[in-house]
Amino acid sequence: MRELPLLLPGGDEYPWSSSRLIRRRPGVEDDDGIDVQEDSPTPTPLSQYTAVDGDDGNDVIAEPPLSDQERLYSLVLPLVAAVAVVLLVLVTTVWLIRRRKSADGDGAGPSIVVYPTHQGGGPQFLTKEIRFSLPTLRHASSLGDLLPGDNDADSDQDTDSLVPASAAHTQRSNSFSCYGLGAIDPALYRDTLDLEEELQFPDGHLGRIWFSLRYEPATEKLLVSLLKAKNLPSRTVGTVNSCDPFVRLHLIPDERRYLQSKQKKKTCNPYFDETFVFQVPSKEMSDHILKLSVIDAGKTKRRNVIGYVTFPLRDLPAENEQTLYKMDLEKEAHESISDLGEVLVSLLYNENLHRLSVTVIEARRLKFREQRCDSYVRVALSQHYRTVKVKRTATVKGTDSPNFSECFNFRVPAAQIDVTSISFQVLQAVSGYGRDKLIGKFVLGSYMFARGKALTHWNSAFGSPMEQVQHWHALCE
Repeated sequence: MRELPLLLPGGDEYPWSSSRLIRRRPGVEDDDGIDVQEDSPTPTPLSQYTAVDGDDGNDVIAEPPLSDQERLYSLVLPLVAAVAVVLLVLVTTVWLIRRRKSADGDGAGPSIVVYPTHQGGGPQFLTKEIRFSLPTLRHASSLGDLLPGDNDADSDQDTDSLVPASAAHTQRSNSFSCYGLGAIDPALYRDTLDLEEELQFPDGHLGRIWFSLRYEPATEKLLVSLLKAKNLPSRTVGTVNSCDPFVRLHLIPDERRYLQSKQKKKTCNPYFDETFVFQVPSKEMSDHILKLSVIDAGKTKRRNVIGYVTFPLRDLPAENEQTLYKMDLEKEAHESISDLGEVLVSLLYNENLHRLSVTVIEARRLKFREQRCDSYVRVALSQHYRTVKVKRTATVKGTDSPNFSECFNFRVPAAQIDVTSISFQVLQAVSGYGRDKLIGKFVLGSYMFARGKALTHWNSAFGSPMEQVQHWHALCE
């Protein structure tokens, strides 16, 4: 082992060793007899440093090892700092949560924008709760008790007429008539009151309908506001609200064109609240009649007319104000017995094949214009008033009550039932080159084409598929 001399300021030499030198502890004598005191303020002598062999073979001076107290400080101080940071984060979080709860408690009410007066600045936001209270109610028997000229001076003289708290509930409907909110026209509320009065209906009643009318001469528009209907009959006897009503509006004499309301489901007291517009010139107002028909549409798409009301437009007031009307429904007029004769017809609809089978069975009491009693029936299928297919029976000779018993099949898709009709013409066959003469006719179809028994027959056939439905129908010219 090679020793390296180490010169100190006093001139003493300390031996180096190639191996690790032991640091001298304060208060402990070394091999040379030198004792270093613990509280010595002098710098650490070089003798307490060690020389260690380096990787390249040269000796290097190593830093002296740490004491136990220094090691304790180096471990405890970072731990204390970490704990302090965690505590600071927790305290800050708790403070923020409490502040938010306090802010929510103070601002329970919604934020309201308050615009200042002409002397103020920009708009402000109020978040505090605003308490509302109603003023004390006063006696008012009707809307007519309020005069247009009422003012605050008059209201001050009526302080003795304040109602007690127990009577406030009964006065609620007329409470606004007691305050000076300006001039209120009682006529504006008269129609509303009429909507709920007289709800007692007689036996056999078909229903009542409410509507209002107003005509605008400048634009030549008739405004029809359909409000509601009451006490409509149920489709099935003994059931409640078995009715799916809607309303069709016509201007007679043109019943082919109509407007229709939305259908209401499962109610005998429907509310419509719809407005319809008809274009009617002023000079033709007296020539038209408004007709409202209430129709029940069942699940099978069978449409049954419950009843109708009519209103001649010549009876409409000339003040151009909206007027409320309520009218009871009437039944469709029954067809009178025809002196031209009758025809027995049956209908059967196959919904799977979309096929309508029309059978002309027989006729009776036909009124011929000539002595020859030869007749046949012409059957025509029309859609949207356009003839699609025409067929005819064989001619039966020598009788005014012929038996035809012929069946014709027509294709009628379900989507085209409402726009389809079938017309029947009974003609007298003329021999030679003469033209056959018309004895009478009738039409079966939807509400767009037929009424009364003809409409009922049509709806019954399509409402009961695969079931043969037959009726006698009177001929008309």
